Amino acid sequence: MQMDRREPVVVIRPDELDETTVVARAQDGDLDAFEYLVGEYQGKLFRLAFRMLNDRGEAEDVVQDTLVACWRKLPLLTHAQAFGGWLYQMATNRCLDTLRRRSIHPETIQEPATLEESAGCTVSGPEAGGDPARAAEISLELDGLAAALETLPPTQRACWLLREIHGRSYAEIASTLKVSEQTVRGRLARARIQLAEKMSQWR
Repeated sequence: MQMDRREPVVVIRPDELDETTVVARAQDGDLDAFEYLVGEYQGKLFRLAFRMLNDRGEAEDVVQDTLVACWRKLPLLTHAQAFGGWLYQMATNRCLDTLRRRSIHPETIQEPATLEESAGCTVSGPEAGGDPARAAEISLELDGLAAALETLPPTQRACWLLREIHGRSYAEIASTLKVSEQTVRGRLARARIQLAEKMSQWR
């Protein structure tokens, strides 16, 4: 009897691949690859949306809408390596649209929450050093930052969050907001000055 000499099929998990390859697989309809990308970006997108909107429900809606749109439009993405910037762009624009609608139809935010809560964690660990007083101080600082962020115009807030919190490039931010890199740098400078003034009590 002749033995079957075919090579065994080697299954490579998405977490063993670079992001560009995972994105390419997701574009080909690989659900495991897409679920991996969702796991990588869902929390980041929520933190961005919450800090932009300061409303948990609206932030969750933005994330859900962004991920649904991502799956639908993913085959149209020309450069797989641009996936991260493309995803942040969709989420940011949805946040700005939400803020525009809110300004037209103002209403009371039903569930205010802190910046700390947006990260899905409590203040502890090395920063707090196991000191309850220090943990409380850090929590107040985060609340102060959240309040200070709300005083910024939406596009300045987006610039600051995308650059300082999410590490996006000036080019990506410019593309997201449809402005020049020089404009991004100017908005960032103004945001930094205003936030520094608001946060001066924590120095």
